[in-house]
Amino acid sequence: MPSTHTGAGPGLLSVLNDSAAQDLLKSADLVVDLTREGFIHAPVQQEIRRAGTRIIFICDAPDVLIRNLPKESDKAEVQEGVDLLERSSVMRVTSAAGTDLTVQLAGAKPEFQCGFADDPGRWDHWPSTMVLCWPEISGGQIVLDEGDILLPFKEYVSSPVTLQVSDGHIEKVSGGAQARMLSTFFDDAQDRWARSLSHMGWGLMRTADWFATAMYGKDELMGMDARAFAGNFLWSTGPHPVLGRESYAHLDIAMRGCTISVDGTEVVTAGTLTDR
Repeated sequence: MPSTHTGAGPGLLSVLNDSAAQDLLKSADLVVDLTREGFIHAPVQQEIRRAGTRIIFICDAPDVLIRNLPKESDKAEVQEGVDLLERSSVMRVTSAAGTDLTVQLAGAKPEFQCGFADDPGRWDHWPSTMVLCWPEISGGQIVLDEGDILLPFKEYVSSPVTLQVSDGHIEKVSGGAQARMLSTFFDDAQDRWARSLSHMGWGLMRTADWFATAMYGKDELMGMDARAFAGNFLWSTGPHPVLGRESYAHLDIAMRGCTISVDGTEVVTAGTLTDR
């Protein structure tokens, strides 16, 4: 297993290769997943959920969990974001740093995380409060600004990184040392989907601490403070279950200072959630 939580692995191999263990999970009402990587990107997760089993994934530090305890109202709030995405056609993300990304929402399968799993067959992650979708087509430019966060590296961007995106794929990465690191990651993955965009959306977890990444060891956190931070723009690479892309070349990148509009309705303005 990796020495830190990546959010990219297939899950606990002893379970993935054990049909008896899988049958036991399918017979349960609720599975509390405390493993280092969970079943986030494992096909077996879908099988377990189809049996009606609920799964809640927990792997952050205890004080992070307590600070980010979910509220019942969180689910209604993120559902509003899902409803907006479902009835819309285009999401646009811009920033003063130079980001200008246009995302086509047709078939993007919007969903949410709210920190608890209260419906049969639901997977969720505590802590988390976010809206996300799985688009196929996006294009434009993403500019990572100083202070944005690269996960699972759990590092803050130290100088701007520019990524050119066409047809949902990263065509070019330019900038300093972290641009070279990202390019090398994509190359070393030897994965056809490494440069393909995956899920994207925005965070609504108002109790999240952007500086948690700096205050804990890399082995102590999954990094949900960054991923679900209220008003962030979170986007990822690699696995894309809606398009049937299986990949472990997964990055989550959390950005601040972005404006996110959905069919012209701003849900985030310069990194701050709007009331709409």
